[in-house]
Amino acid sequence: MPYAFNLMEYFTTSQNIDFLIRIIVACFCGALIGYERSRRFIDAGVRTHLIVCCAAASLMIVSKYGFVDLVAKNGDLLYGTRGTDPARIAAQVVSGVGFLGAGAIFRNKNIVKGLTTAAGIWATAGIGLAIGAGMYWIGIVATAIISLFQVVTHKFTIGSDSFTTNFLEFDVDSDINFQTLLTQFAESTHGKITSYSIDRAGHNLTHYSVTMKNKGKISMEDLHQFIDEHKGVRSASTSFM
Repeated sequence: MPYAFNLMEYFTTSQNIDFLIRIIVACFCGALIGYERSRRFIDAGVRTHLIVCCAAASLMIVSKYGFVDLVAKNGDLLYGTRGTDPARIAAQVVSGVGFLGAGAIFRNKNIVKGLTTAAGIWATAGIGLAIGAGMYWIGIVATAIISLFQVVTHKFTIGSDSFTTNFLEFDVDSDINFQTLLTQFAESTHGKITSYSIDRAGHNLTHYSVTMKNKGKISMEDLHQFIDEHKGVRSASTSFM
């Protein structure tokens, strides 16, 4: 029988349809995880997660079934992947997706952001591999678990996710003990100072740059009250992350 017909018999119509279904399901799972990210205005949203999951599923299919055209020394077809490592392409997905994850993480001063998104991209690749391997329930259940926990943990903050990082700027008279006042302010707002720096802002004036973690955002009303209570504090501003 001609070589081409052997290949056609190996990949039947039903098998090709199954491959297509795997890719479609992977796209849906990736888009579902990406939708939650996009609703939080994260750059890696629906398209990124959909493409990662789809590509991972496709590469898993290639890794498992893409070597059917190999032949033995005597010319016989080696059906399946006998004589090869069917996991080698899939393994490269696991390591290669790390580049995407690294691109999602950034550092602002002493604050690291994007770890959840990077982990989500890595997990999405794993889901794509599972679905590409035909393990539908594993991929679908993993998608449901990740999506559910993303929603729940953002609605009911847990651990460090419950803190807001506030960046504060103060201009104060150089002759006051501002470190003590700053500690008192952190305690009054139920926060913790993680870092601060001191610079000279002018004649008899010192500038403080403070990073503080709090249960919520420090408002300008809080700072105005702080300024009114301590006359040596000339100005203050706040931003958060």
